Amino acid sequence: MRRFVGLLLIGAMVFGVLSGCAEQKPAAPAPPATPPQPAAPTEIKIGVSAPITGTIPVVGRGTKLGAEMAAEEVNAKGGIKIGDKQLKVKLIIEDSANDPKQTAAVFQKLITKDEVVAIIGDQASKCSMAGGPIAQSNGVPMVTPWSTTDAVTAGKDYVFRACFTNSYQAGMMAKYAWETLKYKTAAVLFDINSDSVKDLAEKFSAAFKKLGGQVVAYESYTTGDKDFSAQLTKIKAKQPDCMYISSYYDEGGLQVKQARKLGIKAPVLGTDGWDSPELIDLGGKDMEGVLFTDHYAVDIASPRAKVFIDAYNKKHNLIPDAPAALTYDAAMLVFKAIEKAGKLDRKAIRDALSTTEYDGVTGYIKFKPGSGDPDKDVIIVEVKNGKFAYKAMVKP
Repeated sequence: MRRFVGLLLIGAMVFGVLSGCAEQKPAAPAPPATPPQPAAPTEIKIGVSAPITGTIPVVGRGTKLGAEMAAEEVNAKGGIKIGDKQLKVKLIIEDSANDPKQTAAVFQKLITKDEVVAIIGDQASKCSMAGGPIAQSNGVPMVTPWSTTDAVTAGKDYVFRACFTNSYQAGMMAKYAWETLKYKTAAVLFDINSDSVKDLAEKFSAAFKKLGGQVVAYESYTTGDKDFSAQLTKIKAKQPDCMYISSYYDEGGLQVKQARKLGIKAPVLGTDGWDSPELIDLGGKDMEGVLFTDHYAVDIASPRAKVFIDAYNKKHNLIPDAPAALTYDAAMLVFKAIEKAGKLDRKAIRDALSTTEYDGVTGYIKFKPGSGDPDKDVIIVEVKNGKFAYKAMVKP
């Protein structure tokens, strides 16, 4: 009997277990895990590529100070409005050393490691030619303050400039030399290894010839040269009405000094690369009367420009050169585009930048349709009484 009852109990238990298994519903799948959301940005990271060391450190100094002044100004007002928030600007300034290879490394770092939303710089065209394709391929908007070579922006919808182009600058100087100064012949001296300098020499020569002038000497040298007597001796033999020297300030002062020592009395015309007090320090009294194209002139500054000049001078005990003023304008242009975009999205900032207008220290900036180049006036500056002075404004 006990055995029979035991079997009944075991059977009941087995039946219960089987019944429970039959009635049990499969477990519902677990909801997918919510992906971690990126933290809301607390600042706006903008890169600056500047030649702080290398052959043109004065330009690097102006770049750094101009960018910092712009950032300090906007941050003092609470920053840039993005949606319903005010975010402050954080500049990440890197040294390009005026070297294309180092510039490329700087751009890669700013884009991939620092994850900046835009880049200001570089300055020399050879460096912007190295950084521009990197910005373009990564979809990062870039504004060069001072790179004037036409090819810097060509075919790149993410690359802009705050300055005029070489073809415009050189063309306006050729026009001024021919129409106003009545020069009929010109000699040209340029650095064959510098993209922008070589480009300016070519553009000036072509424009001067088109107007009816003659280029009687076309002499080149190599970056780093200090003795230009061979080239200048050839130029002297041609007795030109004027001499167009395409170089940076660190060479221009020496070149004019050596030209005068050799007895060349032809008036000298230069480029925007000469906008540095060191030009006069190097050339001394021989620079008197030299003319060069530039982006703005302190002595005819607009009220807007005067505010910047006075603030810069008060803070740094320096008169801002063109690279400093152009960098300030480039930075302000980027800030306005970011606010217009309304979000920290590189493409949105690029799109906003293409239609952003800004009344800057160096003039009104408005980009030509479908181009990263603005229409701007060319200023002719004269070295007068050991200082830079406004001479003329040249327009087409």
